[in-house]
Amino acid sequence: MNLLILATLFSVVLAEKSPRLKFTVMESPRFRFMKPENYTTVYHQQETDVLYVGGQGVIYKLSFSDKGVHDKQIPVVMDENAKAKCVSSAWKQECDNFISVIEKVGDSFVVCGTTAGSPKCYLLVNDSVLREMPAETAASNILAPFPSQRSISLSADGNLYSALSAVAGQPGSIRRTYGSKKQLKSENKWLLNPQFAGAAVIPHKEKLKDEIYFFFSEVNSTANLDEEPYRARIGRVCMVDDGGLQNVLPNSWTTFLKARVMCGKAGTPVQYNNFKQAFVLTSHLRTGLIYGLFSNAWNTTVVCAYSIEDIDSAFSTSKLKGYNSPLAAPRPGTCAFRNNTQAHNQKILTVIRDHPEIEDMIKPVDETPLELPVHDHFTHLVADTVLAVNDEHYSVIYLGTEKGKVLKVLHAIEGAFIIAQYSLFHDDSPVINMAIDSKKGHLYIGTELEVQRIPLADCGRYGVGCRECILSRDPYCAWDKSKRKCTAIPAGYNISTGTLIQTLDHSSASVCGDAPAHKARSTIPKQVLVDKDGPVLLPCPVRSYHATYRWEKDNCIKEYPCTISGSSCVLAPTPDLPLKEGVFRCLAEENGLQQEVVSYKLVFNGGPLSTSLASTLGSALLLAAAAHWLL
Repeated sequence: MNLLILATLFSVVLAEKSPRLKFTVMESPRFRFMKPENYTTVYHQQETDVLYVGGQGVIYKLSFSDKGVHDKQIPVVMDENAKAKCVSSAWKQECDNFISVIEKVGDSFVVCGTTAGSPKCYLLVNDSVLREMPAETAASNILAPFPSQRSISLSADGNLYSALSAVAGQPGSIRRTYGSKKQLKSENKWLLNPQFAGAAVIPHKEKLKDEIYFFFSEVNSTANLDEEPYRARIGRVCMVDDGGLQNVLPNSWTTFLKARVMCGKAGTPVQYNNFKQAFVLTSHLRTGLIYGLFSNAWNTTVVCAYSIEDIDSAFSTSKLKGYNSPLAAPRPGTCAFRNNTQAHNQKILTVIRDHPEIEDMIKPVDETPLELPVHDHFTHLVADTVLAVNDEHYSVIYLGTEKGKVLKVLHAIEGAFIIAQYSLFHDDSPVINMAIDSKKGHLYIGTELEVQRIPLADCGRYGVGCRECILSRDPYCAWDKSKRKCTAIPAGYNISTGTLIQTLDHSSASVCGDAPAHKARSTIPKQVLVDKDGPVLLPCPVRSYHATYRWEKDNCIKEYPCTISGSSCVLAPTPDLPLKEGVFRCLAEENGLQQEVVSYKLVFNGGPLSTSLASTLGSALLLAAAAHWLL
């Protein structure tokens, strides 16, 4: 009995951490590729309805509206000589022109393709004409020669920054490759076979102190036999960096520093060292969060959150690894320091050149990954900061999965809460790209077969009642007391005069007022005619996967448990509880809110179920039968 109670409690706790709602979305605007695009890159400019997608020998310009998607395809010519040479190499499966860079740099669009191992870059003019880049810009410094080799591009303040992962003897690098400022590179010894996961601008209230973070994993040169061979890192450079002196770092970064990043539960050996992707939510006050997607040697994926304030403090105060002398002032790696003497600067640059790693390790918020018990691998993430009704900011994370799902997650004081799971694609292809537009309120999701757009504020899906709206804990949505509907929070909402209510830090519908007394007959029973000796499986639609469901017969004379199977909680007879004629009601309870979902009046006769009822219940009954056999 004790084991049964523990198992029940465990299943309840696990249910509360799983997606609360599950939606199948078929009505969103979408564009389907004519052929699978195995390697794609996307570019989206905030406050537009246009998404650029780089594919195999083509750039797709997709213009979205609520009615559909208008596409324009811009072909990128293939170098046939390069292709012929590539076919005889080990990379023959990737001997085509895969567009892996699309960035707007200043007023120009920079487009780069792999060109069968011989990268080329172009300027896209009027969304139609491609002009080759100036000769002084080396395409091989901007992108990798093949699409499976990870390269990262970032446009910032009229310049293009590029990070190339190590492959086939090439050491990997971080560079400023195009724009108004001097082109710079990292020293080879600073990076140990890096594999890059992302890059982002970290703004400062003083423009001269703006930085760029690079996220990557690199070889752990001191690994023991029982340690993973990789370490996750954050690298940092200052955007004002203009290179060193003629004899010390003349064409290299003078502000590069890197730090080890931990992702795992404190005090346990289970760590996640493979940095897969990062997304930064920041403000101009050097505050905010960085969300990182990590995996381990068994390809288990987790999400860790980091405080930008903590990272900034570590880079500003930590000792440098391997350097034991007092640090000179200004501190090596400081942004926008003023030169005193050439000899003084040379000493500072020598320290940076030989000791680029800080000692302090970057640990996640609460020193543990977010609790997201989902039986699927995460493939991509984006995030947003939402101003809620209480005038506080909340983080919402969108996670794409290997099975084509998208999870919408609230990151609040008490941890992660999975608001909903979206099923968007017919074929369950892995999500490989996502882009978020906080201004217009859209999320773009791409697989190798299609791209589609869904709204960030999708409040109509949460039902028609106050409690259903509040229990969703969606920061984009609130209950409007005057209009009596679940609605998106309008821009410029005034908390002192508005009529919206919300509860985000915990699940509670008490703000809706006293719950109405449970009515014995709140739904009209559907009559079900069945053969007295035939099988009967009654389905109850599951609205919330955090609710507990039960069946009552004839106003609580008997209670029947039910088993969730797919989107239904099914009542099936057992030897102890055989079904008899009467009224069966399915009740759902969540956070003190009890609702009657559906009811049936079971009547025995000598004939089979009516055709209309059989067609209505058919799919649910099949699912229930399958679940019954498995159990």
